[in-house]
Amino acid sequence: MATYTHGHHESVLRSHNNRNIANSAVYLKPYLDPGARLLDVGAGPGTITIDFAAHVEHVTATEVGEAELALSKGLAEHQGVRNIDFAVEDVHALSFADDTFDIVHTHQVLQHVADPVQALREMRRVTKPGGVVAARDADYAGFIWFPLAPELDDWLHLYREAALANGGAPDAGRRLLSWARAAGFEEVKATASTWCYATPEEREWWGGMWADRILESALARQLVDSGLADRARLESISAAWLRWSEASDGWYLIPHGEIICRA
Repeated sequence: MATYTHGHHESVLRSHNNRNIANSAVYLKPYLDPGARLLDVGAGPGTITIDFAAHVEHVTATEVGEAELALSKGLAEHQGVRNIDFAVEDVHALSFADDTFDIVHTHQVLQHVADPVQALREMRRVTKPGGVVAARDADYAGFIWFPLAPELDDWLHLYREAALANGGAPDAGRRLLSWARAAGFEEVKATASTWCYATPEEREWWGGMWADRILESALARQLVDSGLADRARLESISAAWLRWSEASDGWYLIPHGEIICRA
């Protein structure tokens, strides 16, 4: 796996904890069968994972380490969800037997792995014939917003530099179909969806989150340690996020690519 650019600071989890089927996996919902066994690769804090557990028979959640896996474990325990088990896994070489799962899902993961095509091959291997592999990823090169601000242009430039330096693919959304084809899938449905933040509450949440994240997360440390940016530059970006969040005409759009691949 490539280095995870975001890290797990509270400001990052503030965003990730907001995710569920409705806002992050609705494209997969028609395929969620009550008798299905689902593998969730890169479960993160587990909010989508827990949502899946209410729609299928059993979920297996994976993460790259025990510390990362503890987030979804803790949420499942807190909510009393029992039809989930947990495993530390490398998506490039999953430990599960061939044809184990009816559905294999991953959200915002392929943009961070060293070899997305190999990851999809492994996800295909552990999926039963006729089952589905589903992936959704953002496309940072397609982010658009208003009002315009040079500091936010700078933020996007710095994030893309950091992600590429970590071996990731920040424009993964547009590449999913190509990766699926390279992984050997013949039947692929490719779609797109967006997150849009335009209400005062949404702007306060999204802008405030990034105002903190650019100063406190693993991304901030990487930018400073690598010499890509100094603290003053990051503070300027943080202030611009807060100004954007307070703009009455503020609007922000994040495009995502999605694929449903038949095994």
